Amino acid sequence: MLKDITFGQYIFGRSIIHRLDPRVKIILTFLYIILLFTAKTLIGFGICVITLITVYTISGVPFKMALKSLKPIMPVVILTGILNTFFIKGDSEPLFSFWIITVYREALVFAGILALRIICLVTGSSVLTYTTSPIELTDGIERLLKPLRVFKLPIHELAMMMTIALRMIPTLIDETIKITNAQKSRGAELDSGTMKQRIKALVPILVPLFVSSFRRADDLALAMESRCYKGGEGRTRMKQLRFRKIDFWVLLAFAIIAATVIIPNYLTVNII
Repeated sequence: MLKDITFGQYIFGRSIIHRLDPRVKIILTFLYIILLFTAKTLIGFGICVITLITVYTISGVPFKMALKSLKPIMPVVILTGILNTFFIKGDSEPLFSFWIITVYREALVFAGILALRIICLVTGSSVLTYTTSPIELTDGIERLLKPLRVFKLPIHELAMMMTIALRMIPTLIDETIKITNAQKSRGAELDSGTMKQRIKALVPILVPLFVSSFRRADDLALAMESRCYKGGEGRTRMKQLRFRKIDFWVLLAFAIIAATVIIPNYLTVNII
């Protein structure tokens, strides 16, 4: 399951989505997440889904990457859907009733929409890392947090830490898989036994993983120092971030999409 986690990976490309200002992509990602939970009608929610599919198509990111990123969260999605189906009551006639379990149409609709929201949330937020390089992501976060400098916060260092942490996710996952396979080849039983035995079996994995993580962090620090990295003070950039026409057009397009999602909330009966 660990190898199916693709969040944090960058996929090189030259699409319009890749060329957008990273600040625009970060802002639109957060606004899209808000929009997902703002949609109260099937029309609005359908527009959110179509928008996400369109973005993946334009970006050139394979849909299999999106599907692959969903595998680790599917147990959560299924469990959430089942619990909402069985424990939410509706005003219509029950569709199914057995013992203390009663299923209503409203419960099925709510459970289905909630599951799709979680799926869109994960796949939508993954587009940001798929189409934004680490340097662009750091610069974008730093520029967006720039107003916080009035509070004497080390904005560049915070942005750098967030980006490094995000990019370390795939690396740590690969390292965990290698260590797990190495321990299994030595006869370690990691997938069997009682809960207590399984927890104890994690020790031979966690200890090498922590050691490897500290080693990688030390190597990264050494590499940054060898390149005379001294933090954000006085640092220059080869490519300056500038808003272009395409960025404004994309923001305008998203504003129109947001309006088509929100306006139906006040014109029709909310069913979500």
